Amino acid sequence: MKFTWLKWSALPVAVLLAGSVAMAQDQTSSQSQSGSSAPAAAPAATPAPAAKPTVAQRKENQQDRIAQGVKSGQLTAGETSKLETKEAAINGETKADRAANGGKLTSAEKTQINGQQNQLSKQIYADKHNANTANPGNSKVGQRQENQQDRIAQGIKSGQLTAGETAKLENQQKGINQQVKADRAANGGKLTTGEKQQVNKEQNAASKNIYNKKHNAKTQPQSKPKQ
Repeated sequence: MKFTWLKWSALPVAVLLAGSVAMAQDQTSSQSQSGSSAPAAAPAATPAPAAKPTVAQRKENQQDRIAQGVKSGQLTAGETSKLETKEAAINGETKADRAANGGKLTSAEKTQINGQQNQLSKQIYADKHNANTANPGNSKVGQRQENQQDRIAQGIKSGQLTAGETAKLENQQKGINQQVKADRAANGGKLTTGEKQQVNKEQNAASKNIYNKKHNAKTQPQSKPKQ
């Protein structure tokens, strides 16, 4: 009898505890759904617009692309010479404009130079993706030609060669390459001993020319990062 009374007296307590737990769960659930207890998410930061490259940075970028094309063989000596002649003309115009304006460029001059660099950029892309490639081959003559192109490409990349100097060096290589091509065509695809000696002599002169131009006082100014 006493046991029965304890059992029935404990029942209301159990029901009360169960109700309290259920109420607490409901409150927690409603808070999580409404998001009232969670901190509001911060709005996404708007990315800052990319700064436009300066005239010097644009020039350096063009030279890097040409150097890569020379190194990879995508640009022939003739194509490189034409591109560098155009780059030299833009550089000469920029220099003259700065001299006439106390070392600075006006907004109109910057716009003009940027338009010219846009045209040159398209030409670089077209020349690098056409069917013409520099393919020196595996012969000693071909290896010498490739070595000269690598040295020129390094000079462009480092700024040791100006656009005008590069154009002259590439014209020299173009002349040698055309001579080799003509000699091979006249001899069933091969070069005679005398022709190899002549080509090697011309490449020796070109090699000295590359060295002299890379170690003279003329350099291609490199753009400096903003502090």
